[in-house]
Amino acid sequence: MKYAFDVNKVVKHYGKTKALDGITLKAEQGTIFGLLGPNGAGKTTLVRMLCTLLKPDSGSLKVLGVDVVDDPHNVRTRIGLAGQYAAVDEFLTGYENIIMAGRLYGLSAKESKKRAQEILERFNLVEAGSKPVRTYSGGMRRRLDLGASLIGTPDVLFLDEPTTGLDPRTRQDLWNIIRELVNQGTSIVLTTQYLEEADELAEKIAVIDQGKVIAQGTSSQLKSMIGGDLVEVVMANEAQTKKVVALSEKFATKKINVDDDHIKIPVSKGSAGLLEIVRELDKAKLKPVEIALHRPSLDDVFLTITGKKTENKSAEIPQKGRKR
Repeated sequence: MKYAFDVNKVVKHYGKTKALDGITLKAEQGTIFGLLGPNGAGKTTLVRMLCTLLKPDSGSLKVLGVDVVDDPHNVRTRIGLAGQYAAVDEFLTGYENIIMAGRLYGLSAKESKKRAQEILERFNLVEAGSKPVRTYSGGMRRRLDLGASLIGTPDVLFLDEPTTGLDPRTRQDLWNIIRELVNQGTSIVLTTQYLEEADELAEKIAVIDQGKVIAQGTSSQLKSMIGGDLVEVVMANEAQTKKVVALSEKFATKKINVDDDHIKIPVSKGSAGLLEIVRELDKAKLKPVEIALHRPSLDDVFLTITGKKTENKSAEIPQKGRKR
């Protein structure tokens, strides 16, 4: 079976910093594979390697069965990449940007113009296509960048935090485009800091931290790691928070997480677990500012297994351009 990508025991150093520490991952073709992790976890480094922009210090990486080190040209003809920052020329029009991408990809002038028109129509940029990109909004630039990455009809498309900074409506539009691409047979590798994005799109998710894979599975499988529903309690101050944590430990099925004065207590009994905690707080005469029961989200999983909050910007080495 050919996988969209196959990573085996990959190690990468930047000086004394180990960006990737023996990562092994596989993604099936025709699916969306999500890569999650805190800042500096190694997500972008891994994507850059799979796209032939970096070489590993050790280990192997294959895309569609092709070794990225031994045959990088073959890999580049099969992939597309939309990096963290829109790689577009502000002084060219949208139409000209896509034509340029096509010519760089090796398409003829005629085929580049044809594909450019198709992409502008697909991404609802026909009217804006004749205008300089410097006049585009952030969402329009993102759509143009994604469209340019599809100029060669790639079998595997790498999307490195594609919706960072976009408004909710534009993000939803891009999500719909991503789903359409998968329905048409394109494999997607998605890195994101938005947990709801991975929850919404990815069939399988891997969580990376400090260059290692610390968890992987479907969204439901990852959420099951929490151990049940969550009782969320907000207290007025740190002293009260510590008391609630101490009183709630006997009801918790897994480690209790505390973020400022927000306490998340995993319980197995759902609403019954909530009532038990409420009774305990009432006995201790502790009055929460807020208390509620909810199903665990990927945010909760992320915090539980990494011990860190998610952020919207990556601290890894930035990607300066697109390689095809």
